[in-house]
Amino acid sequence: MSRLRITGGSALLPDDGLVRTDILLADGHIAAPGAGGDARALDATGLLVLPGIVDIHGDAFERQMQPRPGIEFPTPLALADTEAQLLSNGITTAFHGITLSWEPGLRSLDAWRALQAALAAGSWVCDMRVHMRWEAYNLDALDDALADIEAGRVHLLAFNDHTPAILRRLDDPMKNAKYAERAHMSLKDFSDLARRIGARAAEIPAARERLAAAARAAKIPMASHDDEDHATRAAFRAHGARICEFPVGEGVGPAAREAGDFVVMGSPNVVRGKSHLGWASAAAEAEAGVCNVLSSDYFYPAMLRAAFVMAGRGVLDFAQAWALISTNPAAAAGLDDRGTIAPGKRADLVLVDPDAQRVVATIAGGRLAYVTANGAARLA
Repeated sequence: MSRLRITGGSALLPDDGLVRTDILLADGHIAAPGAGGDARALDATGLLVLPGIVDIHGDAFERQMQPRPGIEFPTPLALADTEAQLLSNGITTAFHGITLSWEPGLRSLDAWRALQAALAAGSWVCDMRVHMRWEAYNLDALDDALADIEAGRVHLLAFNDHTPAILRRLDDPMKNAKYAERAHMSLKDFSDLARRIGARAAEIPAARERLAAAARAAKIPMASHDDEDHATRAAFRAHGARICEFPVGEGVGPAAREAGDFVVMGSPNVVRGKSHLGWASAAAEAEAGVCNVLSSDYFYPAMLRAAFVMAGRGVLDFAQAWALISTNPAAAAGLDDRGTIAPGKRADLVLVDPDAQRVVATIAGGRLAYVTANGAARLA
């Protein structure tokens, strides 16, 4: 049995907030705070001992797969580097937002299969899961998506529809170029393909219903993405999608929360103080009780920093701010075995220097998965 005792740190406990106490980890789980027994020790004096971060929407891994448009690297190599980034930023559970689109290249069915194969073949310390971002017009891949859901290879299903925006930009060579480069196609060939795809709009409702039914049968959570109006959110809620990602329509987020949905926004928005697309302030929405989950979106380091930013604004206390990136996303994903420091929970913890706001050590599933030189010097 693997045992580790974290001593002298200020642990964030569910009912008590930050409390200086020792925590014993045994066989991948958390024993009672203050529990005794022989174990290797890690001195956390002066550090915060926090539940591991749960990221339910992150696509920064795409930059490891394709660091420049059209330039790709082997998927196992990309995932290995991604895991290192996740753990160094305190993320112990990551839902990779893998877009399954009609576009060739980075978001194609072939790329989807390569990612699935690499995840299955690897021995990962971070709990890396699949967040299928289903593009509505990708009707040719519907049977593949249904088969993967049924086989348990999908852990969260999100309904995306970026095709109308792509179609609107086809006549703008500058905007269209990024899509064509990502797909390894000429501008003309990509435009022709997009227009053929766009002609199949009538088939989308039936495909969505089949996907939603498969997700309900598999008991995996569902999300809708970029909801523009109340009717759209209500329709997805009727399908069983109780996660509202990045609502864009006025009043959609508040209505979703009132209906009991989880509302997800991006940590980069909080850290930067604004959305890169000019949408609502995630910090203000969180303080208003609308946004209750923050994700990495496209930048893993933003999650930890966002919690400190939120606490520093003075409206939420630190426990409430940290819940946005740990307890709440775990609940949204249906993972009741993590997100808090409590007996019997999965031993996912992150030790943080509160002054530098930096990770000193990350423990995933009871294993010391990442440690700085400072952290290594603290090991008995």
